[in-house]
Amino acid sequence: MKITHRDDWRVIVTIAPRNISDFGFDGLGDIAGPVTSGPIEVAIAPRRLGDFGWVSMGDRLASNDIDGDYQRRCEELLAALLKQPHVREGRVACAETHTCSHCQLRWEVLTAEEAADPANQQDEHTVEGEPVCCEAAITEFRAERGIRALAETGGAA
Repeated sequence: MKITHRDDWRVIVTIAPRNISDFGFDGLGDIAGPVTSGPIEVAIAPRRLGDFGWVSMGDRLASNDIDGDYQRRCEELLAALLKQPHVREGRVACAETHTCSHCQLRWEVLTAEEAADPANQQDEHTVEGEPVCCEAAITEFRAERGIRALAETGGAA
């Protein structure tokens, strides 16, 4: 069915710097006044799982649970950042892509409106949430939900 791929893990924080030293510019307090711009959103990438400093390897060699390990690493980074006085809020984010386990195409399903449109129906049993990528995905979806299988002719009504 649907396979979810996660990558591009990030910790996104909103900082509200009060003075120039909050940016890491130390020693300028005697010539710089207060920071006058509003909050700033910053995205921070975690260190790669396979980057051990002294040696580097692919994430698959370094972890049996890549998504879980990146999630935990980002949560640890976020917790440390939220302890900083000028960090106001934050969250962990990643990019998700969904593909079909049968045809490897992008996973798409019918909305309720699309399922009601005869132009999108495979047959009279087409329902909301049904995949649109391939017949194998439709067959599996229907079998899991006890919906009548597509007709042998391809199901076109």
